Amino acid sequence: PAAQLALAHQNGVVKTRSAYSMQETVDRIKRDIAAKNIKLCDVIDQARLAKDAGIDLNPSTLIIFGNPPLGTQFLTAAPESGLDWPVRLLVYQDEAGQVWTAHSDFGWIARRHNIKNRTSQFKMASEVIASIISSTGAQ
Repeated sequence: PAAQLALAHQNGVVKTRSAYSMQETVDRIKRDIAAKNIKLCDVIDQARLAKDAGIDLNPSTLIIFGNPPLGTQFLTAAPESGLDWPVRLLVYQDEAGQVWTAHSDFGWIARRHNIKNRTSQFKMASEVIASIISSTGAQ
């Protein structure tokens, strides 16, 4: 939606609402990543980390994944872009119980690192993340 794109242009965050529970959303994303033969690097249960530190946190899981032949092309253009690669997709539940996904907009990442010579690669990355998010019934 246009509102999401406008917000992503401002702060680099693309947020979508999942049609599923927290666990189902995470499971669907992981299955979709596997089906696309994308490398799943890590799944971090941030709420568990908080609980272990004695802090209450709504469910929050960070999924880190990537396609090295694509993602490393950003690193060859600007080494600092490694701050944003591999891809990070946050799944979290808000106070009302709604589950959301959030990720960095790839156009914003390109601007952040002043990468101007990888347009087709950023387009491909944007298409892949949109496809992965669609597995959550994103709204």
